Amino acid sequence: METLSANFDLGSSITKPLIKPTSKSLFSCKFPSIYHGKTPRFSAQAFGRKEPPIAQLKKKKDFLGENENLVKWVRKGVIGLAAALSLCQSPALAESLTVAFPVSHTPEVNTVQRTLVEAWGLIRETFVDPTFNHQDWDLKLQQTMVEMFPLRSEDAAYSKVRGMLSTLGDPYTRIISPKEYQTFRIGSDGNLQGVGLFVSVEPNTGHLVVLSCVENSPAARAGIHEGDVLLQINGERLDGVDSETAAQKLRGPAGTIVTVKVHRGNGTGVSGYQEVKLPREVIKLSPIFSAIIPHKMSDGRLLKTGYVKLSSFSQSAATDMENTIQDMENQGVQSYILDLRNNPASLVTAGLDVAQIWLDGDETLVNTIDRNGNMAPISMVNGHAVTHDPLVVLVNEGSASASEILAGALHDNGRAILVGHKTFGKGKIQSVTQLRDGSALFVTVAKYLSPALHDIDQVGITPDIQCTVDMLNSPKDTIKEFSASSSSLEADSCIIVAEHELDIQESEGSAS
Repeated sequence: METLSANFDLGSSITKPLIKPTSKSLFSCKFPSIYHGKTPRFSAQAFGRKEPPIAQLKKKKDFLGENENLVKWVRKGVIGLAAALSLCQSPALAESLTVAFPVSHTPEVNTVQRTLVEAWGLIRETFVDPTFNHQDWDLKLQQTMVEMFPLRSEDAAYSKVRGMLSTLGDPYTRIISPKEYQTFRIGSDGNLQGVGLFVSVEPNTGHLVVLSCVENSPAARAGIHEGDVLLQINGERLDGVDSETAAQKLRGPAGTIVTVKVHRGNGTGVSGYQEVKLPREVIKLSPIFSAIIPHKMSDGRLLKTGYVKLSSFSQSAATDMENTIQDMENQGVQSYILDLRNNPASLVTAGLDVAQIWLDGDETLVNTIDRNGNMAPISMVNGHAVTHDPLVVLVNEGSASASEILAGALHDNGRAILVGHKTFGKGKIQSVTQLRDGSALFVTVAKYLSPALHDIDQVGITPDIQCTVDMLNSPKDTIKEFSASSSSLEADSCIIVAEHELDIQESEGSAS
């Protein structure tokens, strides 16, 4: 999404002769193997002619034995000014890594060099795949440093960083520039200037797919729908562009125009290409929309159903929802519909907080699997639900990440019935770290399974009941009564089906 979040230009290798290793100063950077939640410190050190980087390598016999090819390349001048690495033992018996690399004389590039090492170190210690997509991650740093050395612009240097990250094979592990990160933070707080599009990279195709549009936004008014593929922005093709970069291109001062080209996806009733000019506006992202839907049961009783749509998991989502539910309880609501459709999520912690509004006790909310394959549950501690009234959760293809965690937690713990369509299937969790230059690194640090140990990644969650247009023609009187309602919400087939399921639960509860 524009406000949230989901590549890369690898660049060619340097083939011209490199400056001799002893002719320039190099920086060194030492990382402990465990950061304890902090980014590594960076220190600079100049190496004189008396002891070039290759001499340092010779001091570490164990390292030489494991990296013979690297040493040969340094000796032959293939790497030239590339990093020199050494391993040593920390007091905690965990290895640390010292890296020496060539200093760019372009200040902007030099800053990105430092950022590269910082990002590389974080990934080395936390990335979910300890094989780094079956490659030598230390060597990848050195190669990238060599490619970055002759560059003269910040953008070109960041392109090399993104290229290095792309080799991990994970579209969710990425870096965004300081400007992009500031926009990201503003967006997560619910305010931005743009066109109101939620976009994400589809892992199998690499296409930028529209997950949803903010209601009444310029994109929604132009007829852009979930499932559409974003092809161009202002005439620039988006091949290999990640979601954050695309979102940055869509944002801009209110009143300006951005031109987008999309390919219509399935389910819109229209196929082919469309190019539209979208005015940028101030987009208000309130995460909660609520309404009370009254209707009569077959026995004449009047029931009130609380409808709550959660459009994103912002920092205030859990507090806003708790206040909304408490207010509905005070108004005599007897059942609830929680709508997570087209919610691509943001903060996983917010999703876990929302789950605790509906659950009691010490229920497991999600299971995480770390880089070593160890599974650990995340559970509540003496939780107290705001309400125990019957609950139906609506999901669809645009429900992703924290939405899937929340839906899985409520379903697997027997708290809710799921209605709708299969979810997106993003079963990975990212950490977000602000780096020293103001940029931010998103790293996939864990996979997750639902409380019932269902794998969600690239699979999604299949709801208990799928809502289709055909269900509107059901002969059941209850559904016919709902479809006759003038409420715009009750014209939604999934809400109609959800109400029907709640009525069944209410009837069964009354009978018992």
